Amino acid sequence: MAKPAPPADPLFIVVMGVAGCGKSLVGARLAAQLQLPLVEGDDFHPAGNIEKMRQGIPLTDVDRAEWLQKLADALRAQPGGAVLTCSALKRSYRNALRGAVPNLRFLHLALTEHQALERVASRTDHFYPPSLVASQFEALEDPSSEPGVLAADATAHIDRVVDGAARWARQPFNNP
Repeated sequence: MAKPAPPADPLFIVVMGVAGCGKSLVGARLAAQLQLPLVEGDDFHPAGNIEKMRQGIPLTDVDRAEWLQKLADALRAQPGGAVLTCSALKRSYRNALRGAVPNLRFLHLALTEHQALERVASRTDHFYPPSLVASQFEALEDPSSEPGVLAADATAHIDRVVDGAARWARQPFNNP
């Protein structure tokens, strides 16, 4: 009798990018396709952070530290894997999340500042104001040279983005 295949390593993916790139929508669709729980990063912001953003005040590294710790804890609480939505703008933020679970992958939804501004300005149900979009691009450190990162065109059709990300996620993790 053949031995059963060992269980696959749990899959953890952060859908990342600046405000307006589509993290929540892509994250929800990707989680559904991969049959993983979705962890919505915005749900973990302390009230003070949300109030600062509502007032048009960019968050600092200190402001984000508690939030990132909560997100790392949320990943660890999903031993079977999860999809997390999080801006993860700086390498240090991504490394804080990488410390939570092995082989963490990042799907970077990339778009231009103008495209992000248009999207954020058209939202009516979100606390994040258009005035903060520029600060997101100032903080963004390109993750493309880091292990386990896939960049996707955030303006492409969502089915194309999600299907491509799901195919990529099913491949073995390559950590150079």
